[in-house]
Amino acid sequence: MMTKRITQQKWRLGLSIIFWLVSLHLICAHNEKSPTALSIKEDSDDHSKGEETLLEDEDTEDLEVFRPTDKWQTLKPGHAVPAGSHVRLNLQTGQREVKMGEEEDLKYWRDGNRQGMMNMQSPSFTADELKEALKKFKEGMDDPVDTKQDEDAVRAKYRPIEELKKDMEALDMLVETDVQVMRRLLNQFNNTNSTTEEKVTALLDLEYLVHQVDNAQNLVSMGGMQLLINALNNTDIRLQESAAFVLGSAVSGNPSVQVVAIEGGALQKLLTLLATQRPITVKKVLFAVASLLRHFPFAQSHFLKLGGVQVLSELFQTPGTESLRVRIITVLYDMIIEKELISQVGMDVIPDSSHQERLRQYAEISLLPILVEQGWCSLVPELLASPEHDYREKALRTLLAMMAQCQTQYKQNPALTASLSELQQQYQELVLTEQDVGEQDGYFGEILALVDSMVVKMQQV
Repeated sequence: MMTKRITQQKWRLGLSIIFWLVSLHLICAHNEKSPTALSIKEDSDDHSKGEETLLEDEDTEDLEVFRPTDKWQTLKPGHAVPAGSHVRLNLQTGQREVKMGEEEDLKYWRDGNRQGMMNMQSPSFTADELKEALKKFKEGMDDPVDTKQDEDAVRAKYRPIEELKKDMEALDMLVETDVQVMRRLLNQFNNTNSTTEEKVTALLDLEYLVHQVDNAQNLVSMGGMQLLINALNNTDIRLQESAAFVLGSAVSGNPSVQVVAIEGGALQKLLTLLATQRPITVKKVLFAVASLLRHFPFAQSHFLKLGGVQVLSELFQTPGTESLRVRIITVLYDMIIEKELISQVGMDVIPDSSHQERLRQYAEISLLPILVEQGWCSLVPELLASPEHDYREKALRTLLAMMAQCQTQYKQNPALTASLSELQQQYQELVLTEQDVGEQDGYFGEILALVDSMVVKMQQV
């Protein structure tokens, strides 16, 4: 039994030796005769010569470069093996297998570093491409003629940084300040050779700039305000509207510019336009009037003296002014509320002489009596018939602001009573809809509060 076991062990050992010798022989034969492997020692002096000789023996067909790893992989027919790779024949499968040699070779092929090679986009090379690459490698890439041509090509394509810096400095010099732009626009507008379209364009560009307080004041110092006021007399409606638009933007929230506009006669000319132009063209003119009157009691007093309320009343009743009516009553409402608010502010809040002066100026404005006299107590309720919630809101606020002077006329107006009753019911339902979606203090609730307040105040003695 022991003898039989020893005999089997010897037989297995002998068989292993035979397999090892056969593998070694095949590997050597492969390294010597394989038509696809590049097996060249890297420390050999004839490295390039051997590689070139091998390439000359190859076909002209494309060789797909195989990228080995640290694992044995099957080598397919037609694959080119990098120099230094290990190749063996798997006796079990009959396939040739390959793995990487040195770590540097692995890094070279993994990174795909193919600098200096042709055909960098394709994963394979033709034999001619490999020969050309080897030839360039031997001869060197430092051809002075090619280098000079490359430098000339780069210079033609790109500009030196010094030239770019000079161009940037030139651009900085061309950047215009707001003052320079405004002066250029005013010259364009005032130039007799400019067309109407060019003048309108200049005014629209100017309007964008004068929203800023400093720019509006610079407009005055340049004489631009007087040009705008003069343009209100122009026979071209487009220039009139555009000039009024710029003027309104310049005086908005700018007291010093408001004073200059009033002293230059802007308000009188604007009111003339409101009284004579077609309603469809007065929207920007009305904007300029509102901007000029807002927070400026002197202008408001001047407005009353010039018959401004009468002008607005006639415009309100002109057919086709439905879209302007809410703007008109907003102008009147703002004037009423401004006076009430300034009178409610105590001296402990603004303890200076300017407050006293403003109180005195607003005291000279008697707007409500004029509104009653000219029929506004019955004109404003007409807006309640509008389907627009915004119109109704503005009308209700104005009606409440005039309540002290118009209460008697309100009570004698059955159409107003019916409108309030209908609105009350409508907005109660809308408020329930708001509450269903989680809005406890919504917009409809605010309007309903205004309606309820009107109903209560009209019932008071």
